[in-house]
Amino acid sequence: MRQLNAIITGVAASVPDYILTNDELSTMVDTTDEWIMTRVGIKERRILKGTGQGISVLGTKAVAELLDKTGTAPGEVDALIFATSTPDHFFPSTASIVAENNQIKNAFCFDMEVACSGFVYGLEICNGLIKTGKYKKIILVAGDKMSAITNYTDRTTCPLFGDAAGAVLIEPTEEDLGIIDAELHADGIGYNPLHMKAGGSKYPASHETVDKNEHTVYQDGRVVFKYAVSRMAEVSESVMKRNNLTAHDVDWLVPHQANLRIIDATIERTGISRDKVMINIERYGNTSA
Repeated sequence: MRQLNAIITGVAASVPDYILTNDELSTMVDTTDEWIMTRVGIKERRILKGTGQGISVLGTKAVAELLDKTGTAPGEVDALIFATSTPDHFFPSTASIVAENNQIKNAFCFDMEVACSGFVYGLEICNGLIKTGKYKKIILVAGDKMSAITNYTDRTTCPLFGDAAGAVLIEPTEEDLGIIDAELHADGIGYNPLHMKAGGSKYPASHETVDKNEHTVYQDGRVVFKYAVSRMAEVSESVMKRNNLTAHDVDWLVPHQANLRIIDATIERTGISRDKVMINIERYGNTSA
């Protein structure tokens, strides 16, 4: 038997209907459309409104669309993984909720929490599972309801984030296709400049943590920007070099949509033409995982 490769055979996504524009945001905090566009390149973002509406709502819709588009029966799914930093609950897993909502009964399900790296980390996990030969159909969901952990009185962070979920079906193939290579890193230096302080076991929820807005994203934008600009460009260049790829060989670069200037730095470093780069940050903002 030839070596199995993991290939994405279907893609689906779900976003909320409500659009929060820069103009509306400027009525909430001291900011302007020009200021936001200049610094991060975001014009609008989607927000999931309504009491009791967690990220499972968007994940459920994305998976339902994925099953329909690919003609996959719920009983055929072997695993469902949900990458998110904003789960419905600490437990049960949001993956299990989404599976139940789509009548997926035979799969093992779990959440993984690696913030903005969620989809890429998840893809590598799915790649490894497929290569064992044991699993035939794996659904990877990545999504966040960032509005749930955004401080809308903080002008430095509230323009950045939006809500969305995406789902892909990953299957094995013996063809010379699929996931070729990956390069993943983590550096604990990012703990202080980007975190949500409270809500976990270190600082459980209390009146004090709520009053101090410690259940929302804290970010030192300058530090995060400096690190992200260099590292995203470095790993992109490294993977290309290791696989003997030139900028001309690359059909599409699909970067994390955190900041338009970070994307531009990666474009410059890799030499990939801008018309080959997928950019939707202007319409959706940073949807994290």
